[in-house]
Amino acid sequence: MEKLALLHLNEEAQSLFLEKMKIDFSFDELLHLSTCNRVEFFVCTGTLLDQTTIKNILKFVNPQLSSDDLSQFANSAELFEGDEAINHVFELASSLKSLVVGEREIITQVRKAYEFCNSLNLTGDFIRLLVKQTIETAKEVFTNTDIAKNPVSVVSLAYRQLRDLGIKNDAKIIMVGSGETNTTMANYLQKHKYANFTIFNRTLSNAQILAEKLNATAFSLSDLNSYNKGFDVMITCTGSTEPIITNSNYQTLKAGDNSKKVIIDLALPADVDKEVLAMNNIHYIDINSLKTQAEKNLELRKGEIE
Repeated sequence: MEKLALLHLNEEAQSLFLEKMKIDFSFDELLHLSTCNRVEFFVCTGTLLDQTTIKNILKFVNPQLSSDDLSQFANSAELFEGDEAINHVFELASSLKSLVVGEREIITQVRKAYEFCNSLNLTGDFIRLLVKQTIETAKEVFTNTDIAKNPVSVVSLAYRQLRDLGIKNDAKIIMVGSGETNTTMANYLQKHKYANFTIFNRTLSNAQILAEKLNATAFSLSDLNSYNKGFDVMITCTGSTEPIITNSNYQTLKAGDNSKKVIIDLALPADVDKEVLAMNNIHYIDINSLKTQAEKNLELRKGEIE
């Protein structure tokens, strides 16, 4: 899953590259979806999508891919066409292919991916109707089955690990990023009586919106490098393609306190530089470490899937 980050495109990169991709590969319609465990392209095209074309698409997404990575991605890529492709999208939005089966966040992710690609004029009538029917089908699955009974999302899995570590309610919590995932995480923590938050975000106004809900202090992401009031828990989830937390700013952030810290990194690619983990006393929770819990959850839900 770590390698998957090599194919992640944030919204800025999508704005720059997807229109050219649509033209270069003669796609009639195009939608890009990136989640914590998958990168997908929905395309309408009369062009044959063979192994060579898939490799060319991958190389377009990331020209820096090594030949080994390119071959590995191309060989492991799944290609769905026709009715099989439609069934795949239905299953995807119903969470059957999610890191955590039964989580509802995927519906929002599909909808937002469509809205963004549509705003770039990449989609047309077919993908519009596909997404509309997909969301309706997914809602029906969640309503009429027990697949989401006692729902366990990536956020709640992360919280359970935090709880199991015995983190007290007065712990100092730094949140880097105020997007959907961190907002959900913050609401979850507030519900469980955590109250000491500090919010950092690239756009200060968005940080202030979340901070107001949490009675917290908001800062611009640029202030992260000089923040020296310490913390107990850091929760980070940004769309950056490069690490946000480096060993340099981490030393400032911990403010001379060498006690073991908890970092929950829900970003793809990861927000925390590997050097930070190697050089410091940290309990690190990331997407990969949540996967084992998710697989256990899958076993419990197999009855509903069948």
